[in-house]
Amino acid sequence: MYSILLVLLIIVAVLMTGLILLQKSEGSGMSGSAAASMFGGVLTGSAAGNFLTKMTAWLATIFFILCILLSLVVAKTDAAKQQQSELRQELSSEPAPTPSEPLQTPATTEPQPAKVAE
Repeated sequence: MYSILLVLLIIVAVLMTGLILLQKSEGSGMSGSAAASMFGGVLTGSAAGNFLTKMTAWLATIFFILCILLSLVVAKTDAAKQQQSELRQELSSEPAPTPSEPLQTPATTEPQPAKVAE
């Protein structure tokens, strides 16, 4: 599921980039002197009816939906992995040491050679 959504996201991103590059620029952009001149072309009926503009809006919507779906899938798989690791930890024969307890080394049972006094 993750791979399919990721491939779709990449395809939509490439298509959206292509559509944005195909659109005609307004010319003044952010370097325009008045805010009315910057937004004048966007609010007219001709810009709203433009096919490229509508397709870009649809692709942007699909892009955000795919981003949300991908984040949900990743969160779900991370939660499942977390539950699975906790289950494995509970089923193991040795309990895992807690961080508050220091690790203890096992005591050696080998006899130590006696020191001979000369």
